[in-house]
Amino acid sequence: MNIFQLLQTCLRSIMRNRMRSLLTSLGVIIGVGSVIIMVAIGEGSQRLIEDNLTAMGTNLLQITPRRNVSRSGQMVMTRAAVFTKRDVEKLRNESSFAAAISAVVQGNSNVVGSLGNAQVSVQGVEPDFFIARSWNIAEGYFFDNEDLDLRNRVAIIGNTTAENLFGSALASLGQQIRIGTNYFIVIGVLESKGAGIMGNQDDIVYLPLDTAMTRLSNMRNIQQIVVNVKSKEYMDAAMKETELILRESRSILDGMDSDFSIMNQADMIDMASATIGTLTTLLAAIAGVSLLVGGIGIMNIMLVSVTERTREIGIRMAVGGRKRDILFQFLTESVILSVMGGLLGIGLAFLVCRLISMVGIPAAINPVIVTISTLFAASVGIVFGYYPALKAAKLYPIDALRYE
Repeated sequence: MNIFQLLQTCLRSIMRNRMRSLLTSLGVIIGVGSVIIMVAIGEGSQRLIEDNLTAMGTNLLQITPRRNVSRSGQMVMTRAAVFTKRDVEKLRNESSFAAAISAVVQGNSNVVGSLGNAQVSVQGVEPDFFIARSWNIAEGYFFDNEDLDLRNRVAIIGNTTAENLFGSALASLGQQIRIGTNYFIVIGVLESKGAGIMGNQDDIVYLPLDTAMTRLSNMRNIQQIVVNVKSKEYMDAAMKETELILRESRSILDGMDSDFSIMNQADMIDMASATIGTLTTLLAAIAGVSLLVGGIGIMNIMLVSVTERTREIGIRMAVGGRKRDILFQFLTESVILSVMGGLLGIGLAFLVCRLISMVGIPAAINPVIVTISTLFAASVGIVFGYYPALKAAKLYPIDALRYE
């Protein structure tokens, strides 16, 4: 029996019981579809996280104070070991790997514009902050060191903030916003970076650092320092140097723990990617169990098919059919059922991924996973179809012809 006759015979047998064949393949359809969908959601989420973190700035170090714990009687008190301007200046003067350094103070405030008000993240920063965070201006211009020194009441706002308070980015230029009892002139609107799992980066107001510290918070403490490193290859060296400079500035003795933390943007991306990758693998493995269940279903139906077609097998053997032909026929039927289920599962996965993408859930189908799932589906047909095929091939012709 040549390959074309074999396929024709197998397809005729499968189409003879269309509904049973479809139900037999259902486990494989669900298994392949689930694996592809889970991996697609995982990879889509991973890309979204990487894009959001990258949008915050590349080669970025974020330095934040740790909370000190002190005991007073039975009370446990915590306080943040905040930074001072002296720390920032020492870091700026002595760092050899930094391209830009900025102090940051931040909080949430009700911001009022001509068209309404909104609760917005308000941050006081230095001009280098926009270099460190890779911000570009869409309309207007950035404030400079003169605005910083004179504590000018100027503001740069995000695209979303501009639309919420003034209707558009262009309409907001030169307009005033009110934060508490203080008025600020909008001199620039930032290019959009979009919203994501890290929050809406376009819904923000930036003020000169000294202006924010004196006009709004009336504090002398700095909550965060951001450092943009010249090149990715210097990240580790920059982290070590930054820690040494700040420890000296803050008079931390050798052997004592630092009262601040340095977060590497590249490490954050790698950590997030590794976490999402682990979860994706786990979900794909759980979904892959249904493939095994589908394979067991195929084995079950093929065993039933061997029993039902015992007389047919006997006739084929009586007219010259070899055991190898019978084995290949039933094995090919099993593989066709699995591959058919795999292809339908791929179609289902593409449809589901398209639908969930439309509702805002990130999904990125990986062609490699699609190929592997198809090959795995075919291997399921071979593994679980071999025993029924072998059982059919081992039937004795006379016993098979006598079977009723």
